[in-house]
Amino acid sequence: MRTESDSMGEMQVPDEALYGASTQRAVLNFPISGRQMPEGFIKGLGLMKWACAMANEELEKLPSDKANILKEVAQEIADGKHSHQFPVDVFQTGSGTSTNMNVNEVIANRASQIAAKTIGSRDPLHPNDDVNMGQSSNDIIPSTLHLSVAIAIKEDLVSALSHLAIALDKKSQAFNNIIKIGRTHLMDATPLTLGQEFSGYAAQLNKSVKRAEKSIGLLGELAIGGTAVGTGINCHPDFPRKVCKILSKKTGIEFRQADNHFEAQGGRDDTVEVAGTLNTIATSLTKVANDIRFLSSGPRSGLGEIILPATQPGSSIMPGKVNPVMSEMLIQVCIYTQGLCNTISICGRDGHFELNVTIPLIAYALHESIRCLSNGARTFADQCVSGIAANSERCKELVDRSLMLVTALNPYIGYDKAAEVAKTALSENKTLREVILERELLDEATLDKALNPMEMIKPDGST
Repeated sequence: MRTESDSMGEMQVPDEALYGASTQRAVLNFPISGRQMPEGFIKGLGLMKWACAMANEELEKLPSDKANILKEVAQEIADGKHSHQFPVDVFQTGSGTSTNMNVNEVIANRASQIAAKTIGSRDPLHPNDDVNMGQSSNDIIPSTLHLSVAIAIKEDLVSALSHLAIALDKKSQAFNNIIKIGRTHLMDATPLTLGQEFSGYAAQLNKSVKRAEKSIGLLGELAIGGTAVGTGINCHPDFPRKVCKILSKKTGIEFRQADNHFEAQGGRDDTVEVAGTLNTIATSLTKVANDIRFLSSGPRSGLGEIILPATQPGSSIMPGKVNPVMSEMLIQVCIYTQGLCNTISICGRDGHFELNVTIPLIAYALHESIRCLSNGARTFADQCVSGIAANSERCKELVDRSLMLVTALNPYIGYDKAAEVAKTALSENKTLREVILERELLDEATLDKALNPMEMIKPDGST
């Protein structure tokens, strides 16, 4: 152990640690969940410190020699090279001050290491005066929240959702000529093709991609420059504009200074809105995953219209049983995500006066949701959707047995007679054809045309 100090006094810090007294104090104060701040958030904070150093250098507030080593170390953090040096629990001070100081101390001590100085000497960088120049935890942490979540959505979630959309679209095209019975209210309805059904799933994912992309824009306003309470004390007036410009160029995401710094620090409505988008995406994925597992139910006592790839044994007692485990995985991911999104809404509600003090939990919930949704969607595409096969014989069997083909008879015999035909066919266990011909309601040629499923899936009768 070595001795370091902060404004509250001396602390014993592990020799191998790059962090200092403030971080060690937080580690001892918050032994809560064992969950550290998300890696994406820490990388984002490294990127934010890099941009702040560059802005302060351009403003001639930070000498170039200090700025260069600060940028070097901040980039290392942004690249994930020191991820084990950030042990502070998610459940900590609500402003995220402990995590901000954790990064400040790591940068300062790593700079000392590079400069062949004693760790803890604050030479050549001071964690507050240099690394935190023009900043407060109260503006840097919410800014990092927006920055890191926007990057995660762009790089992970949009990509994963697009991947699943493409997989579903391929199946839609492959299944386009397989006619099956439709279902509404879980009951038989008029026919459609399996491809048309899958096109709906692909469209849901394409809309999810657009929603995710739109949510990136919601995070474009950064609180940087507001410092302690939004007034910008101890901050150069051009600092926030420069930081936003630097980050925009670095990430390809458009960032701008908040229109109102008091809102940007006191409220977290933008992240609540993003959570609403993630909740919607989870809802959409659940619908798709549920439909696919129901369509595959069986293999002999269910619908059985599609066949899912077998990924693992389904039972410890029933030999040969195979379950729709990838659908079940994705549904659980979505349930988890929706719980996290509800947590974010509650966190956003609890912003009092000039600061919301639930930011670490919001950061954890957003990053965890994005991580799980991204991994879940990509895995579902690769391990399930890509291997789905159509059971065309089963689809035809169910179409032939369905009574809802009677809908096509409305223009020929009217709704009331058609309903009577359907009820008779059901009660007497006959086909629609048998009842129509027995009652001489239509001749065979007209009946063949009326009950042709291909005519029913294209309203204009085109082929």
